[in-house]
Amino acid sequence: MISQFFILSPRGDVIIRRDYLGNVPKTSTETFFRTSKFYKAGDEAPPIFLVDGVSYLSVKDGGVHLVATTRDNVSPSFVLEFLKRISIIIKDYCGSISEEAIRKNFPLIYELLDELLDYGLTQNTSTEALKTFVLNEPTVVAPPASLKPLFGLSKGPTGVFKSVLDTNRTDGKRRDEIYVDVVERLAVTFNAAGHAISSQIDGSIQVKSYLAGNPPLKIKLNDDLLITRRDGSGYAGGGGYGGGSGFSAGDYAADSSLVILDDVNFHEVADLSAFDTERCISLVPPDGEFALANYRTSHALRLPFRLSIATEADPASDHKALVRLRLWCDVPADKAASGLEVELPLPGHVARVHCEVDAPGSAALAGWEFSDKTHLLRWRFKKVLGGMDLSMRARLTLTKPFGASLRTEVGPVNLKFTIPMFSASRISLKYLQIMRKDRNYNPQRWVRYVTSSNSYTFRT
Repeated sequence: MISQFFILSPRGDVIIRRDYLGNVPKTSTETFFRTSKFYKAGDEAPPIFLVDGVSYLSVKDGGVHLVATTRDNVSPSFVLEFLKRISIIIKDYCGSISEEAIRKNFPLIYELLDELLDYGLTQNTSTEALKTFVLNEPTVVAPPASLKPLFGLSKGPTGVFKSVLDTNRTDGKRRDEIYVDVVERLAVTFNAAGHAISSQIDGSIQVKSYLAGNPPLKIKLNDDLLITRRDGSGYAGGGGYGGGSGFSAGDYAADSSLVILDDVNFHEVADLSAFDTERCISLVPPDGEFALANYRTSHALRLPFRLSIATEADPASDHKALVRLRLWCDVPADKAASGLEVELPLPGHVARVHCEVDAPGSAALAGWEFSDKTHLLRWRFKKVLGGMDLSMRARLTLTKPFGASLRTEVGPVNLKFTIPMFSASRISLKYLQIMRKDRNYNPQRWVRYVTSSNSYTFRT
């Protein structure tokens, strides 16, 4: 059972706190903040750690920490999933999650917590079901610019920061709209020659509905979509969903035009009766945000970046070395990567670094920096357009003479980025249809894509 739940600000201030069992010290908030801030050797604290027999489990969202404590042997994955669900519910009702949004909605959030947890036991976590018990009106607060999701670049005129309770309004200010987001996270490893030796996408189709009356929806995916399962059974073409047709991804590996998904989990509201023949999903969306489908694929991915790195001696001095980086952005020219960061670990005997950057004028260069403590060289861009060719030359000053071993001590290179309106798996939504027999009913529909790096590494 969960003993305590609390929300901490980035400064460690307690914003929300509930003690359900009374078997955890009242100083647990201070213990958590001190331990997470000053974790071993300055490393980032894990989401789960144990202090004096008390387990601390946390997730961070919107700049605040959502923390649960317990002395029992509970399932860590269950508690972390529950904390994430609390975060989503707060966003559903308050429009966003941030310190300001929580402080302005104290009564509402405590009211939600009373329904979510009872004597440390989890209760109903359905946004739609909780509406029956919520009496307080929310104060919708848009998050600070630094915390807004990248979808803000294309989210429409009024934004997505609104409460699900807005669908109950009768004052004429209600705005019916629905968001369908295809979110993908890339995990790719390249060898020293620049070839991908492992690649995988973890993706999800997220739906956030602000439609009054919850009308039925129909969503159509690619006609060339194929889905397999780990045991080799699955379905393709007219095959039945989950049927034992013996289909495997290897049968179609040579056809790169197909979109092949290895595993897919659909939400319980998804009606898949027409999925095999039409690739259509019918559903009645519940209020709030939910994952219509979670999927994984490692086939025919569109990898957005290529990189080459070379380390050589500097002829000017035997205590200097040159590292040359060249980066290609392989996304379409009408797309752009945001917040691109190239991280290059350097050996401990590098004393100083000076960089020369060659980038097109249309690239929004944020600059470079070298940390003496971590010996990490960072090369940052605010925005990189598709098709760009970027290069950087780093001149290293060494505390000992250059040796051939330096080439193996430099790297590996890690990339961090986010690309809006780009799908690396090539999955796409062909249409989003609202099945309501009213010609005058025309709510806003937003279909958005985003691909971000989970682990994008180049070995040297």
